[in-house]
Amino acid sequence: MNGRLEAEEQRNQRPDQELTWSWGHRPRSALDRAEAMAPPPPPPLAASTPLLHGEFGSYPARGSRFALTLTPQALHIQRLRPKPEARPRGGLVLLAEVSGCCTLRSRSLSDSAAYFCIYTYPQGRRGGRLGGRRRAPRTFRADGAATYEENRAEAQRWATALMCLLRGVPLPGDGEITPELLPRPPRLFLLVNPFGGRGLAWQWCKNHVLPMISEAGLSFNLIQTERQNHARELVQGLNLSEWDGIVTVSGDGLLFEVLNGLLGRPDWEEAVKTPVGILPCGSGNALAGAVNQHGGFEPALGVDLLLNCSLLLCRGGSRPLDLLSVTLASGSRCFSFLSVAWGFVSDVDIQSERFRALGSARFTLGTVLGLANLHTYRGRLSYLPAAVEPASPTPAHGLPRAKSELTLAPAPAPAPPVAHSPLHRSVSDLPLPLPMPQPALTSPGSPEPLPILSLNGGGPELAGDWGGAGDAPLSPDPLLPSPPSSPKAALLSPITEGVPEMPASSGLPPPTPDAPEAISTGGPPDHLLPPLGTPLPPGWVTLEGDFVLMLAISPSHLGADLVAAPHARFDDGLVHLCWVRGGISRAALLRLFLAMERGSHFNLGCPQLGYAAARAFRLEPLTPRGVLTVDGEQVEYGPLQAQMHPGLGTLLTGPPGCPGREP
Repeated sequence: MNGRLEAEEQRNQRPDQELTWSWGHRPRSALDRAEAMAPPPPPPLAASTPLLHGEFGSYPARGSRFALTLTPQALHIQRLRPKPEARPRGGLVLLAEVSGCCTLRSRSLSDSAAYFCIYTYPQGRRGGRLGGRRRAPRTFRADGAATYEENRAEAQRWATALMCLLRGVPLPGDGEITPELLPRPPRLFLLVNPFGGRGLAWQWCKNHVLPMISEAGLSFNLIQTERQNHARELVQGLNLSEWDGIVTVSGDGLLFEVLNGLLGRPDWEEAVKTPVGILPCGSGNALAGAVNQHGGFEPALGVDLLLNCSLLLCRGGSRPLDLLSVTLASGSRCFSFLSVAWGFVSDVDIQSERFRALGSARFTLGTVLGLANLHTYRGRLSYLPAAVEPASPTPAHGLPRAKSELTLAPAPAPAPPVAHSPLHRSVSDLPLPLPMPQPALTSPGSPEPLPILSLNGGGPELAGDWGGAGDAPLSPDPLLPSPPSSPKAALLSPITEGVPEMPASSGLPPPTPDAPEAISTGGPPDHLLPPLGTPLPPGWVTLEGDFVLMLAISPSHLGADLVAAPHARFDDGLVHLCWVRGGISRAALLRLFLAMERGSHFNLGCPQLGYAAARAFRLEPLTPRGVLTVDGEQVEYGPLQAQMHPGLGTLLTGPPGCPGREP
């Protein structure tokens, strides 16, 4: 393997920072999660250490031979015949660009070779620069032995090693690599808002998300949401022990519903630790932008951002997620994972709703209109600086016990049933065109065969992926067949067949199209905050005056391409306060937002721009009219206060990227 490939691989090494856990090490309880969050020992092998080396044929092309070398970070490919390449093209497949791997066999009984296919999504080139990702599967032929059984064992050895590296499963030192090393496929509960963004969420999900997670061998059930707060109702009645994560395929709003639904359950202490993820198909994809940066990818929008986040989801891995408890003027409380905004940012967010058909461009148009009609708002901002210890004593114990533990026997009370409309459908019920040639692919240990899918705009034609003219097509050869006792998808799904339950029997009020924002009744107490309207304790800082905007943000990104808090982390335990005082010109405010695309707005030296890292804050608007938003959702206007709860949730982020790139 030439030095150029090794140097390129070294540049793409991951830092020493490790994941909270990966798909290969999935915690199943709060205690397991706490143990899993301890930093693991450093990897025993360097990123360039060869793990496997072998010679293989190609498929569907005949006659070519390749030398493959697998390292912890990449697969090196070097052509041996018909003519060795001096400078191999496509000779380095980074595992960060691989969604999964499977073994195959020929449908011709006379073919003793076995095959393994690697699903890659490399970035193309546009004018000499990196462009969008494209699906590029690579299939290799294991034919070094005389019998199919021996060739199959070799193909399975390589496929297993690749999947172990992708899922964070350590490889044994004795070289015995068998499919039994792989754990059961993770089970994901997918929620899709078909109206997200420009209304393309369901199409993007079918064409990009479902094929990729199927290639990764992830087991899933998918439900389309039908109305506001539908996701909240679903997660409140979900048996969380059957799932390894809840993933929203939409914008930031659907995840807001999911988190507040988890915190509204009687068992919220355990429920909120359920890993949640986001695959961006909305107009506001701020958290996905932060996840993309955490993974070491270049800033991206649209389908490119979706493919990046899907690749990270396939790899597994999570981080603790800080959640901000926001108490509104009425005394109701909700939890934020993103931001609280007042002034220019919230005005643009809400007023641009009428341009939702434009997707993320709605915010650009809204910003231009907002600059043309710039307002200032008088108010009072108070905050507890991060370096100051709370004046009130911290409780000696941690989070309070769940309601069920306080009032019932040790066994938690079952969640009340949720009224499901007849339109609740799992992915197997939904019309997916472009049928796959039979037999359909199945993922290892999947409850049911994978659904008929459209792979990135085209059906997974075996002749296209795994065959060519004159070649016998290949059939899937799963690494691990589903055990006879595998649960069926119907048992894992909250969907009920037959007559839907009536709202009167569920104990919940009937849903209405204009249901209010998700409000959580559970969650930890805000021990840093006195009641609204009462004096603040010593140690708080208060600012009063005219503001153009006030933003309290938790992660680094305000949008997929807006880095509002460049040094923020998912689990830094801080709320990052940014404000712009009155008196700023329209041109200066525009320069701030343009610089925010690179996260360099604090370097402009704007005298009206302020920043503080805090643990809690109180905002008191003194202007009678205005707009307040929490995670992009409009809430009641009036005084509010909030406290950060470090690491309360868990976010599916995938493995971390290059040093200095983590949000």
